[in-house]
Amino acid sequence: MEQEAPGSQGGGPVGSRPMVPAPARPDAVSAVPDTGPGNRVPAQARTGVDEGLPVATDVPSSPRVVPSGAPSPAALAVSPAQAALAALGETEREWPRPPACRVITIANQKGGVGKTTSAVNLAACLALHGSRVLVVDLDPQGNASTALDIEHRTGTPSVYNVLVDEQSLDGIVREVAAIPGLYCAPATIDLAGAEIELVPLVAREARLNRSLANYDASGLDYILIDCPPSLGLLTINALVAATEVLIPIQCEYYALEGLEQLLRTVDLVKGHLNPELRISTILLTMYDGRTRLAAQVADEVREHFGDVVLSDVIPRSVRVSEAPSYGQSVITYDPGSSGAQAYLDAAREMAFGAGLGGSAG
Repeated sequence: MEQEAPGSQGGGPVGSRPMVPAPARPDAVSAVPDTGPGNRVPAQARTGVDEGLPVATDVPSSPRVVPSGAPSPAALAVSPAQAALAALGETEREWPRPPACRVITIANQKGGVGKTTSAVNLAACLALHGSRVLVVDLDPQGNASTALDIEHRTGTPSVYNVLVDEQSLDGIVREVAAIPGLYCAPATIDLAGAEIELVPLVAREARLNRSLANYDASGLDYILIDCPPSLGLLTINALVAATEVLIPIQCEYYALEGLEQLLRTVDLVKGHLNPELRISTILLTMYDGRTRLAAQVADEVREHFGDVVLSDVIPRSVRVSEAPSYGQSVITYDPGSSGAQAYLDAAREMAFGAGLGGSAG
């Protein structure tokens, strides 16, 4: 029978190698001598003795070599406005500014024709070329405020407070961070109830006009008022406050349907509340050159309204639709897109005199 070897730990046969306990592993931290504060090794560089790795020491880093001709870090910090101008390839950086501030209401009771898109992108183009522009968002949906990345949550001081509470416009106007010279008076969902709240108020149709009259617009070149898709009190306020009306017309079958009602409303406001009001600009939007229908609608509009129709049309563009979801106009989102170029041309046409002399009846 097998016998245990004397002194063994048990469990092994006679003649087998006795089990010897492994030596204790030295403490890794204590293995590094502390030779004073000046020579202490960083804790993350300490290694165990049994790992056999050399102790890390601090080595002065060599100076970074910058290739000749490489742009400096400061040169790489380009603002969205500068990037847009560079991509647009504009030779003229300054467009002519109007002799007095032009107050333009962008209206059409038909929804989805490009009112907000046109307001935001025309304003961005004008501001990029030296004009100072204020966008007044009168649509309860607040889409213009979203596209310009202006806060418009419930409780934010907005156009609602100006119309209903008679708050000063100075208290709500915010500068658009991406484009110098561009400002926005935001709208909140509270505006949805303003139509009803304005009914019992005195001179309810002139609330916005009175607010703009008390606002110092001497430093502004354009005030663009974005209207909701209706002919309610909000749109009436916008028509009373403006001297010009810009009508976006969609190049589709139902484009002219209901336009007669808008023209009649403009005539009523002109006759009773604002004799200076006139239709100065008509912009054709969502033009699809692949269809005969778009060309037919454009021809009909030009035949009926004449010279107030801008020669430049806005094509259908995915980039134009995407831009607001990033809190940008298409001019800064994708300045090389067909939509951005079209709005640039339309804005240039406005700046160089379109709408200053003509009027559609």
